[in-house]
Amino acid sequence: MLAAGNPLGLQSSITDGIVSALGRNVSESQGIVLPNAIHTSAAIIPGNSGGALVDLSSQVIGIPTLAAADPQLGGVASGIGFAIPSNTVRDIAGQIIQHGRVVDSHRAALGVSLADSLERPGALVGALQPGGPAERAGIVVGDAIDAIAGKDVSNAEALATALAGLQPGQTVEVAITRSDGTSATFKVKLGELTGK
Repeated sequence: MLAAGNPLGLQSSITDGIVSALGRNVSESQGIVLPNAIHTSAAIIPGNSGGALVDLSSQVIGIPTLAAADPQLGGVASGIGFAIPSNTVRDIAGQIIQHGRVVDSHRAALGVSLADSLERPGALVGALQPGGPAERAGIVVGDAIDAIAGKDVSNAEALATALAGLQPGQTVEVAITRSDGTSATFKVKLGELTGK
């Protein structure tokens, strides 16, 4: 496995590694999760991102996108990188070419803006998309989402990770705790994540 790019402005640089896993859901910043990523040990550093991840038969299998951060060291974790699979890139690029925008992200959305609460566990609903999946189901601002589709939710990042494994149009159970301490479970038909 080779990652080609221009790290630190050094044109046509190559790093090598192996594919450690497929289908990883990787947390980025601000509650964003990169779904179905290729996990590779090839170095993904500034300048490699957006290059090509190729196998030894010169087939492009992905686009290097993200290096894992090491919070203890305050920087990039060496040898842990992630790439978007080439079939995903082909699909999204084709939509942009044909329609001028992404018309089908294949990513589920609940239709909420979230905040973590120091006082309460779960992902606190700070705002609702008008007419969105959560609002239609009966979820309100101030509810804390505790679980979705049987997966516990401890914070906004955990909810984003759980949503990355679900599909638009899928109906799931969402367990919440209201601000008065009462609990409820709603059946929610998930929407589709769109660009802003």
